[in-house]
Amino acid sequence: MDIRIKRVYEPYDPADGYRVLVDRVWPRGLTKDKVHCNLWAKFLAPSTAVRKAFGHKPENWGSFQKAYIAELDANPEALEFARKLGSAEFAKQLQAEGFGNPPRITLLFGAKNQTMNQAVVLASWLPRHMS
Repeated sequence: MDIRIKRVYEPYDPADGYRVLVDRVWPRGLTKDKVHCNLWAKFLAPSTAVRKAFGHKPENWGSFQKAYIAELDANPEALEFARKLGSAEFAKQLQAEGFGNPPRITLLFGAKNQTMNQAVVLASWLPRHMS
């Protein structure tokens, strides 16, 4: 499985594969057609408390990562999603639907900072839990 991240405000590209929006709130100013996501996975987003504590401040990045990973590790839906991504059946389904070979998953996020956001953390967390 090829996991990528992309800012939701960037143009849609069919090469993105299976597009998963990982924000808890819908991106401001965008319609569903413009976002073009296959799944809005609010259950993968950090809680409001963790997100607000981070405040997109670089000095809070380390504590945000720890808190968000702890939430993901304790979230049965997130763990189930990771296992689903790692399954041969899901890979075959995505290939059959034209999402690449190997299938590509693109995690969409709305934050302006492209190196310090939940999609960065999630993209590194998912492969460790896909078995």
